[in-house]
Amino acid sequence: MTAAVLDERTVGEIVDRAARPDFDRWAEQLERCGHCSRPVRLRGRITRAGHEVYSTDGEPDRVLLKRCGNRRAAVCPSCSYEYAGDMWQLLYAGVAGGRKGVPESVRAHPLVFATLTAPGFGVVHGTRSTRGGGAGRCRPPRGRPTLCRHGRPSWCTAVHTDEDPRLGQPLCLDCYDYSGHVAFNWHSPELWRRFTITLRRVLARRAGLTPAEHARRCRLSFVKVAEFQRRGVVHFHALIRLDGPGDGVTPPEVPTSTADLSDAIREAAAAVRFAVDLPDGSGLALRFGEQTDTQPVNGGPAGELTPERVAAYIAKYATKSAEDFGLGDRRLTGAALAGHGVSPHVALIVRTCWRLGEHDDWTGLRRWVHMAGFRGHFSSKSRRYSTTLGAIRGERRTFRRRQAAEHARQLGLDVIDDDTTLVVSRWEFAGLGYLTGGDAALALSAAARARERRQAGRDAVEDLPPPGVSIVDRKVFYTVTEAAELLSVSRRKLYDLMTTGRLESVKLDGCRRIPADALVTFADSLPRRAA
Repeated sequence: MTAAVLDERTVGEIVDRAARPDFDRWAEQLERCGHCSRPVRLRGRITRAGHEVYSTDGEPDRVLLKRCGNRRAAVCPSCSYEYAGDMWQLLYAGVAGGRKGVPESVRAHPLVFATLTAPGFGVVHGTRSTRGGGAGRCRPPRGRPTLCRHGRPSWCTAVHTDEDPRLGQPLCLDCYDYSGHVAFNWHSPELWRRFTITLRRVLARRAGLTPAEHARRCRLSFVKVAEFQRRGVVHFHALIRLDGPGDGVTPPEVPTSTADLSDAIREAAAAVRFAVDLPDGSGLALRFGEQTDTQPVNGGPAGELTPERVAAYIAKYATKSAEDFGLGDRRLTGAALAGHGVSPHVALIVRTCWRLGEHDDWTGLRRWVHMAGFRGHFSSKSRRYSTTLGAIRGERRTFRRRQAAEHARQLGLDVIDDDTTLVVSRWEFAGLGYLTGGDAALALSAAARARERRQAGRDAVEDLPPPGVSIVDRKVFYTVTEAAELLSVSRRKLYDLMTTGRLESVKLDGCRRIPADALVTFADSLPRRAA
């Protein structure tokens, strides 16, 4: 952000903030909350052993800034980046093991990356590829071109680019089944639940066992994320794994190959049905689309998905929502629908949600208009797939407390053990977001610089020689300072990455070192998105 795009008032607010004597402390708070786009402002104090040890009265603006924690990239790029990193840890642990309490033997379990799509509700514009790999026409006519029953062309000879706004838009709005579209979004969580039940039954039948017998010998573990297609309907990406019974992660007791699991997933996806009644009295049988894709992970032919790739791929979608359709991240009211500035297709989806939500059987649908009717969690998992996001965040909090205690010791300050000392905290909500547009502009600028440093660090790590190069041709281990410089992060951030398990390290003669291979693996794990 440059001064040329800022109004005079915002520039004045920036100057006022920079001239304040507590600017350095404000900038430190900004860094500690990860350059959050709309941090939570808190007021309060902390008392230990009857003595006040901290109060926001001495902070800039007498508030403490805390991350908003929003997972949506369109709302807060900083918090969504951290969320995607946590999701990567959760996903990778369940795929590769060796961390977060999941044994490395999990690599030998049958594991499939599956994509379950929605059925068609009408012909929409899309991209096509020719047999030679080039860009093809959207919907070329077959035989003699005909018009739909509403008098509109049923074909499209355009070659669409990925940025074409027509992608996902119906060729005829009147032919498109908007009631079925909204019904699928609304009931897709239930359709997924029934799919998992059907999959367990299919696996049991293929093994010659009853579902109860199979459940005593095998356990289905999964993690899934929902993604909106361009037409505004959700589909699911899922990692589906077969484990043994019990609380641990043990091999399944029923011999099942990855190919068998893939076949069972496709059969279950094709078989599951869910009947719903529409307000007009007609019935609708919801199902998944015919394009069910399954890919093995870990063992198998060369070129398949690796744990790093599949974890980064799924984590990327965990930060997305329906903002790409212009609906925003807040719930909509009836008065706000008319002038929301969306495409005719999205407007009809919204109006269909509002119309169906009038009926008792669809109670609650209006609360999810901003999500095109989808009411499920964008990411969810079975209980024992791997660790939890709460556990990962707990590790981060523990590390930061230890880090703060170590810093206090270096300064010669007394460190009080929280486990044996009564600690009383009193906090109150003071607001959300920055106080002025100038503060927000400074935060956005700092966040952009942080992203540039991360990208520069990733590029530097990618320039490292591959693992097969002889040790005389490259550096094998890096010090903490050297690794921090390569990644363009602070030493504190590097220790945070090591403590939370995102960056592997070793001890060499009592000194902490980071292997070059670990830097490359960490760079590959980072979700990639446009700046």
